[in-house]
Amino acid sequence: MSLFDDLRGDARNVPESDIVAAINYGRARPGTIPLWAGEGDLPTPDFITQAAQAGLANGETFYTWQRGIPELRQALARYYIRHFGHAFQPEEFIVTASGMHAIQLALQATTGAGDEAIYLSPAWPNFAGAVGVSGATPVPVPLTETGNGWVCDLERVEAAVTERTRALFINTPSNPNGWTADHETLRGLLDLARRKNLWIIADEIYSLYHYSGSRAPSFLDVMEPEDRILFVNSFSKNWAMTGWRIGWLRIHPDLQQVFENLIQYSTSGVAQFMQRGAVAALDEGDAFVASQVERAHKARDLVCNALLDTGRVRMSVPQGAFYAFFAVDGISDSRSATFDIIDKASVGLAPGTAFGAAGAGHFRLCFHRNLEQLEEAAGRLADYFRAQPAG
Repeated sequence: MSLFDDLRGDARNVPESDIVAAINYGRARPGTIPLWAGEGDLPTPDFITQAAQAGLANGETFYTWQRGIPELRQALARYYIRHFGHAFQPEEFIVTASGMHAIQLALQATTGAGDEAIYLSPAWPNFAGAVGVSGATPVPVPLTETGNGWVCDLERVEAAVTERTRALFINTPSNPNGWTADHETLRGLLDLARRKNLWIIADEIYSLYHYSGSRAPSFLDVMEPEDRILFVNSFSKNWAMTGWRIGWLRIHPDLQQVFENLIQYSTSGVAQFMQRGAVAALDEGDAFVASQVERAHKARDLVCNALLDTGRVRMSVPQGAFYAFFAVDGISDSRSATFDIIDKASVGLAPGTAFGAAGAGHFRLCFHRNLEQLEEAAGRLADYFRAQPAG
């Protein structure tokens, strides 16, 4: 028996990410425009890095508050007042080592071996992977693409609930397709969770990247204080901090000790000097975020118009987040095509296969980059798509 065979089956069976496979294939190729990963092209702004550097200079390199330093939790409370109009106590926030870590903690608290967790698909693959590692079963429920965009069928979600279902994972605005739940849909999902005694794990990381008005609708707008909702979030997208690996949970205050215990037995807390940067991001970063959203809005329009103008692309223009998710006439195997596009067009996309069966035949393009680079990438892709035989 090999060492591999002697590992837990749940670990052995975790699939390689097709996003990472595309990145690894093309990252070292000169001239490739990298639109495969979910991040922008700007480094973290100086007002954030300088705050972290000051923390280092002040000797903040020791063990710290496992729930997060008080100053950061207070800043999170202020952020929610400004952007969501809801007043929370600082004690309702837990600082985590990335948004992914927040999701893992939420899963540890709600699901385990033999349980099921429902998620909407196509979906960012990390949630389903984390569910599988935990020993639970991820259950995808496909969104439906219509002439008016992507739609969540509440009856289909309810039909997927079994006696083993413990949680609903709802990512809105969605990675990869930009689907954004309206208040009616959020109320329907919350009603289902109440009737079936389910937890909702709400991933609203892209809430401020919403292209119809201000922020996107949130479960915060429709919930009651005692509802079973765990909010997972990250500093990565809003403040150009993907490499920092810092996020947060917003939870009921009764759950604080449980989640502190989970922090203790996973990371034992986030570095204090990094948390100083996060405080600066929240308290000083609203103008930066607004500029990022405006830039992404322009980029969305540029990319979507260019791709749709080819006459070969089928796509619902995203309502939120910063991804174009599209299919191309004549291309059915998007995974193979992703590598061919890297070779022939020097543009890095993520294949739709990375986002589950509902993503088959699609590509994801991250348009959160400078407009000149996106215009060049869109031109290369248009030439490539037009050269493919029609289906």
